[in-house]
Amino acid sequence: MNFYFSDGSFTTSFITTIGIDFKIRTVELDGKRIKLQIWHTADQEHFRTITTGRFTGAMAILLVYDVTDESSYNNIRNWIRNIEHHASDNVNKIIVGNKADMDESKQAVPAAKGQALADEYGIKFFETVSRTNLNVEQVFFSIAKDIKQRLSKTDSEAEDRTIKINKPDRGTAENHDARA
Repeated sequence: MNFYFSDGSFTTSFITTIGIDFKIRTVELDGKRIKLQIWHTADQEHFRTITTGRFTGAMAILLVYDVTDESSYNNIRNWIRNIEHHASDNVNKIIVGNKADMDESKQAVPAAKGQALADEYGIKFFETVSRTNLNVEQVFFSIAKDIKQRLSKTDSEAEDRTIKINKPDRGTAENHDARA
């Protein structure tokens, strides 16, 4: 999913990610250019220590499962537990069900089940189709907006807590008795 977003194309001949791979894409959001580093991690048990180490500086995490593979969906809870242990408390998260274009007979995880899991954790949910780029852009722009909003809120809260002290003007009598 991240490669379509960063490269603008989908290929059926790809090499499975072993460990971690990443791409960079710059987007414009509300008139500002934002550089996204998109890390793709393998959901393979022997790479879990490498992957959880990447959570430390993450501003957002997309939890992607394959709608045709119930075990990938079931593993989302494990990933959320890892995030809770290894990422910052305010990291933005989104759950994504990929391959949503598959025939219902091949879908092991219906959209309602993905939405219920996202609701349980209080995070957003999307279904995507990497092959056709369906909702892929929306996922990344949504998470970028969430990060921007969180950072703006943090900045304004820090500003509200700032105490400004003006240096007294030595030329006025009323400032001679001013004490800080």
